Amino acid sequence: MSAVAVTVFVIAYALIAHDRLNRTMVALTGAAIVVTLPVIRSHDVFYSHATGIDWDVLFLLLGMMIIVSVLRQTGVFEYVAIWATKRAKGSPLRIMILLVLVTSLGSALLDNVTTVLLIAPVTLLVCDRLEINAAPFLMAEAFASNIGGNATLVGDPPNIIIASRAGLSFNDFLIHLTPLVVIVTAVFIALLPRLFPGAFAVDPERVADVMALEEREAIRDPGLLVKCGVVLVLVFAGFVAHSALRMDPSVVALLGAGILIVISGLERADYLSSVEWDTLLFFAGLFVMVGALVKTGVVNSLARSAMTATGGNALLTTMLLLAASLVFGGVINNVPYAATMAPIVGELVPSMVGHANPDVLWWALALGTGFGGNLTAVGASANVVIIGIARRADSPISFWEFTRKGAVVTAMSLALTALYLWVRYFVLA
Repeated sequence: MSAVAVTVFVIAYALIAHDRLNRTMVALTGAAIVVTLPVIRSHDVFYSHATGIDWDVLFLLLGMMIIVSVLRQTGVFEYVAIWATKRAKGSPLRIMILLVLVTSLGSALLDNVTTVLLIAPVTLLVCDRLEINAAPFLMAEAFASNIGGNATLVGDPPNIIIASRAGLSFNDFLIHLTPLVVIVTAVFIALLPRLFPGAFAVDPERVADVMALEEREAIRDPGLLVKCGVVLVLVFAGFVAHSALRMDPSVVALLGAGILIVISGLERADYLSSVEWDTLLFFAGLFVMVGALVKTGVVNSLARSAMTATGGNALLTTMLLLAASLVFGGVINNVPYAATMAPIVGELVPSMVGHANPDVLWWALALGTGFGGNLTAVGASANVVIIGIARRADSPISFWEFTRKGAVVTAMSLALTALYLWVRYFVLA
């Protein structure tokens, strides 16, 4: 059955990458095949944490999409778009840098999916006002969200998985990973002009029109905006304190969405207007196909083979784990990859007892899966969400367009991460 799981995944992946067929249809067809044969059974799909659909991710997305739908009715996105454009003096490059910084910081404090859901509508409005292509800006934000999400325990779903398995705290992530994230973000910003050449040309008349706008006039419903602000503060606090509250972020998001639906009084068409149903179904199909790879032992075998090839050398094990996590996490999707690798790394850590910091393997896994999310269009949840939003906004991003840019960002992240791990945990240990 492992051969069937691999064949279905490879064919589906190739079709998704080809961009000729609807990716949601491809993912759901692949999922239907592995369930029907059956490579994976319904119990594994719907109830297993290791092989099934990650309902936490889907319901987190659904909850935040509903919150964004309600927020959209207030005019706050138009306000922020005009404000950002005026602060950047209408320069597309400065606007992109500002949005990248906000996305990176937001992804560290919240999670990368939530952040792109909040930032993307602002981006689309800015680009619409300036009549420039939104695709490069959305891609830059997806890359920034995956970079910034590495900084904290709550910033990226793989970090939550790793922290739970390794017993690492919020402060551990801040101390060990945030310095590198700051460095990678700075280099990424420096790369923007070369990464997106030709994306920063703008008509001076459009800039003048935007600069003449008064952002306060964009707010259509101040009362609803206040209600949204209160709910968002509570939701964000719930994200940060979810461990203490013993409440998953998905439940926090759904509660926030439910409260806003009740107190806003909006019609169903309004509070569901930003829900990306195609994206949610694509994720479900992708989870099932990856679950079949996990169920049949394919991912486990690949991971163990990679680790045993190091012969017990601490530095080689760390670097191979980092490289493997970048590649496999970026191709398979970093959430199921992190869930699969965490037990394996847990077995490897005791062999590092003689090393000054045996937790270096956990940091290699976290950084590899986090930065590896930029490698392909399906490497991270934020990428899938951004591509779905871009398609609905008539600024489509192809699989290969995203992957070509993402490969550059990933290569840069790999070089800096390898140097950081070597210097901090081996040279200075």
